[in-house]
Amino acid sequence: MKLVELKEIAKQYDIKAGKMKKADLIRAIQCAEGNEQCFETGMSSQCGQEDCLWREDCE
Repeated sequence: MKLVELKEIAKQYDIKAGKMKKADLIRAIQCAEGNEQCFETGMSSQCGQEDCLWREDCE
């Protein structure tokens, strides 16, 4: 997902993206959604969120 798309999603949650890095922005969105902030933490095989929007980009 492109940064522009991420910023649009962040805006829906009143998250001020500013100069946040992609991973930090995704984790902020995950938190706002009430999900575990697991993006790029090395836990992708254990998080259990197969339908996650960020799954494709996660490590």
